[in-house]
Amino acid sequence: MAPALRLTKRKDASPWPRMSSTFWAVILLTSLLIIYCGQLAAGTCEIVMLDRDSSQPRRTIARQTARCACKKGQIAGTTRAMPACVDASIVRTKQWCQMVPCLEDEGCDLLINKSGWTCTQPGGRVKTTTDKKQLDEAA
Repeated sequence: MAPALRLTKRKDASPWPRMSSTFWAVILLTSLLIIYCGQLAAGTCEIVMLDRDSSQPRRTIARQTARCACKKGQIAGTTRAMPACVDASIVRTKQWCQMVPCLEDEGCDLLINKSGWTCTQPGGRVKTTTDKKQLDEAA
C-alpha cells in the first residue's frame, strides 16, 4: 500500500524563502558580469603596473607591465606608445619600428644592438625604449 500524502506543514520546519524570477535573473547577470570583466577581449591589452623614477636630472625611467590577450600569431608589443598586440614576426626579427611604437609626429629608429628603439620628437627630445629581456640576455 502506498503511503498517504501529507498535506499539513511541519511546525518545526522553516520554509524556504520565495524569490521572484527577477531576483534570480539579477543574480545570474551579476555573476556573468563579474566573470566577463576579469577577462580581456582577444587582441587587447591593459597596463597593470606603471613605475616612474625621476631621481636623475633630465631623465625619467619608466617601467610598465601590461597584460595582453593576443590572437594567434600575435604577441604583446607597443603601438603608438601604448601596449598592443602586434605580429609575432616583428618581435622575433627585432624590427621594432614595424609595430609603429612612436606617436604620429615622432620618428622611430632602432638601437644599434636591436635591444629597443628611440622615438625622436620634432623638438629633438628622444625617448628610448628597451626590452628588459633583451638587456638580460646581453648581460
